Amino acid sequence: MSIPPGESAPNVSVGELNARYDKFVVDLLGVIAYGELSAFERLSSDARYSPTLHDRAALGRMAVTEFEHFEVVRGRLAEMNMDVELAIRPFQPSIDAFHDRTRPADWYESLMKAYVVDAISEDFYRAISEFLDPRTREIIKAVQTNEESGRLLQERLKKMLADDPRLASRLALWGRRLVAEVLTQARQVGTEHTFLRGLMADDDVPAARDEVSTLMAQLTKNHSRRMSLLGLTA
Repeated sequence: MSIPPGESAPNVSVGELNARYDKFVVDLLGVIAYGELSAFERLSSDARYSPTLHDRAALGRMAVTEFEHFEVVRGRLAEMNMDVELAIRPFQPSIDAFHDRTRPADWYESLMKAYVVDAISEDFYRAISEFLDPRTREIIKAVQTNEESGRLLQERLKKMLADDPRLASRLALWGRRLVAEVLTQARQVGTEHTFLRGLMADDDVPAARDEVSTLMAQLTKNHSRRMSLLGLTA
């Protein structure tokens, strides 16, 4: 937020500011919770189509971790006397629509989707957490994908590309589509609700728009770096 919780703004009472902040945090945790639950469902489904038992077990472990992350966020919402289903409900249609638009055609595209979407989402939430209270930052840190899972996806994708170089152009194109979709989704969900607007003091202030544009540019830069690690062009 442009105004930290506990500080007042001109013509805004402390009570009103704190209420806005609480709504901001509930929205943010709601979208994270549904993202984690959706990731659990997606990885569980993808695991069934794994080419080897090793891959199946690896994705199964990742799915379990995503559900554990959902439970962490659900627990924090409960501490705030907020039901997780109520927090999730406003975001469910747009997130479901996103996953419908980005349904992978095969196992290769499934792994690329996990590699791209999960990483960008985590970059996004990590950047936002810098504006938040310590307890919320702690929760966001707790639901970050561990290094082992990220390394597993990267190594598996590298092996697939080495085994079949013809996949490179298709997966590079798929990665570009995914990053465009996920950045559009972030803007859409954030501006339709309160959590992205919470970064700003005023939606119409040019500096606020620049702040969000800078964030989106950084997300794109991070994505390009991750694609380069695979030998692909973003």
